Amino acid sequence: MGFRSMSDASWWRGAVIYQIYPRSFLDTNGDGVGDLPGIVERLDYVASLGVDAIWISPFFKSPMADFGYDIADYRDVDPLFGTLADFDRLLAKAHGLGLKVMIDQVLSHTSVDHAWFRESRESRDNAKADWYVWADARDDGSPPNNWLSLFGGSAWQWEPRRGQYYLHNFLTAQPDLNFHNPQVREAILDSVRFWLDKGVDGVRLDAINFCFHDRQLRDNPPKPKDQRVGRGFSPDNPYAFQYHYYNNTQPENLAFLGELRALMDGYTDVAALGEISSEDSLATMAEYTRPHRLHMGYSFELLTDDFSASYIRETVQRLEAQMIEGWPCWAISNHDVQRVLSRWGKGKPAAPLANLLTALLSSLRGSVCVYQGEELGLTEAELPFASLQDPYGIAFWPQFKGRDGCRTPMPWNEGEHAGFSRGTPWLPVPPEHRVLAVIRQEGDPHSVLHGFRAFMHWRQSQPALRWGDIRFIETAEPVLAFTRSFESKTVLAVFNLADMPVEIDLPPASEAVAMFGHGLTRGELRDRQLHLPAYGVWFASLPSTRVASIASATETAAATP
Repeated sequence: MGFRSMSDASWWRGAVIYQIYPRSFLDTNGDGVGDLPGIVERLDYVASLGVDAIWISPFFKSPMADFGYDIADYRDVDPLFGTLADFDRLLAKAHGLGLKVMIDQVLSHTSVDHAWFRESRESRDNAKADWYVWADARDDGSPPNNWLSLFGGSAWQWEPRRGQYYLHNFLTAQPDLNFHNPQVREAILDSVRFWLDKGVDGVRLDAINFCFHDRQLRDNPPKPKDQRVGRGFSPDNPYAFQYHYYNNTQPENLAFLGELRALMDGYTDVAALGEISSEDSLATMAEYTRPHRLHMGYSFELLTDDFSASYIRETVQRLEAQMIEGWPCWAISNHDVQRVLSRWGKGKPAAPLANLLTALLSSLRGSVCVYQGEELGLTEAELPFASLQDPYGIAFWPQFKGRDGCRTPMPWNEGEHAGFSRGTPWLPVPPEHRVLAVIRQEGDPHSVLHGFRAFMHWRQSQPALRWGDIRFIETAEPVLAFTRSFESKTVLAVFNLADMPVEIDLPPASEAVAMFGHGLTRGELRDRQLHLPAYGVWFASLPSTRVASIASATETAAATP
């Protein structure tokens, strides 16, 4: 369940990783799309946040059918974002500021424009004929099985040049590679090696459990209506109608993860973070992060609508029970889901809740991915259909509005286009985001931005929060409480998830010493009862004797509004 001393701590353990979506970060050439020079220009700002690393979403050569997640060349930068020299500058400046750099690697599929696919589709006997997943039609001409694309419809697309179907778990423009072919695995590992040789500190592996498919192409079984709840897709999407047992998460993937880990172990202190979305994502995370596989597993389990203390507690506990040696990485927002303040906030006061969410996420055992704009308290943008760019949202409008609402440009100032671009942005900047601009929040000591910075810098001085074990205390809604322990130091963390004050009888608190400096709305202990204001928190240090009693018996507490 982790490690025992700070000397064992690789940079990624307990790290806060700031996700940059380059299209929407900063545009320096006026074409309306963010670029690598824009990231370079704002790296001082990122470093000021107190984060440890950046993760940059894809910037590789691509026709942009899925905005970079359809790669046409794994080893080159798309001209839309800049050049390889720009990336080298970015890497050097980030390292100079003490920031680690992780990049997205989309290994399970490519673009239809990739040279490999262009060759593979020409015939059944060329050198790359078996580099993608091809299958004959059924006797009636229909696809070989019932597998569905996450973006809607069949996961199979007819290719007349070969007279066969090819598999695409995502867009038709994203054909799946055939990882059963050892040449494919070797070529993919070579592409990862290219970036490791450049000096990146880690890779975030997109859809890593989709690398292999069932060789027998067996049909996926149907899923009952009451279980059609997915991660990243809505219940009205037919993708939710199946158990996806055969089109992803195959046992052969484990050996490939071993090959990938062996490659990475040849470099100094680099990390592989795997995005994992399966029928049982927590079990898959535990399996994929066993020794000699991935360093970290990226979970979708907190990217949901459920914001109850019980859901968060039970989700983390389920993972902790299964994860033997692995290390989790938690996120509550990213470029694919509705922003957390709209999802969990439901219009409630932004600043106190935003800072509580930052603290809660960053106090769980594991590493943390923070999506750009969370430090400003940005909400989901409401965009008209005419402004949509996301093919996913266009296909499922209006029940599902796609991913554009969380991808709108970063607001840097209150000027035209919020300082993102001197041209017309690829997505509009909503008016409500301009008032949350960085320059405005810098001048307000009570802003979400200042609260974010204060907590992150305080957390850096708390080894228990970065590396410690976690033990939950049973509490009634809306209170979440747990301890983090590391090297004889224990921190008690208590969070009020409601927009009204609560009072709670929490026996461990009576022997705790309150901690200060985190900058959050703070509770206080009165007559052995903990009083928490709306979205209030309480951090305290616990004596070792009290920790032992918590370990031997579960405490029960009752919270009353």
